[in-house]
Amino acid sequence: MPLTPLDIHNKEFSKGFRGYDEDEVNEFLDQVIKDYEILIREKKELEEKLNDQNERIGHFNNIEETLNKSIVIAQEAAEEVKRNAQKEAKLIIKEAEKNADRIVNESLSKARKIALEIEELKKQSKVFRTRFKMLIEAQLDLLNNDDWDHLLAYKLDATELKSAQEEDSLA
Repeated sequence: MPLTPLDIHNKEFSKGFRGYDEDEVNEFLDQVIKDYEILIREKKELEEKLNDQNERIGHFNNIEETLNKSIVIAQEAAEEVKRNAQKEAKLIIKEAEKNADRIVNESLSKARKIALEIEELKKQSKVFRTRFKMLIEAQLDLLNNDDWDHLLAYKLDATELKSAQEEDSLA
C-alpha cells in the first residue's frame, strides 16, 4: 500500500551518533509531504477526469449503438417500403392492363355493333331509295299518262258549272 502524507509526517527516525540534522530532515520531510499531497491530489483529479471521460465514452458508445440500430432499422424499413411500393406498382400495372384489355374489348364490341348497324342502315337506305324511286316513277307514269290530256280537252260552260255547284250544295 502506498504511503500517505500522514505516514510520512508521523515517521520517526531513530537517533544515532553523528546522525542527520533533525531540522533539515524535518524540513525535507515537510517538503516531501507537500509534494506528495500535490501528487495525490493531481492523481485524484486525473482519476475523476478519467472516470468522467469513461462515463462520456460509455454514453457516446450507447448513442453510437442506438444510432447503428436505428440505421439498421431505417434501412430495413426503407427496403420494406421499397418492396411494398414495387408490389403495389406491379398490382397497379396489372390492374391497368386488365382495364385496358377490357376497354379495348368493349371498344371492339361497340365497333362491331356500329358496323352492323351501319350495314343495316345501308340496306334500309337502299330499300328506301328503291321504293322512293318506284313511287316517283309511278307518279311520273301518272303524269305522262294520256288521261291528263283528255281532262284538259273537256270543256264546261259557266251555266253547267253553276248547276253542278247547286247540286252539290243541295246534297
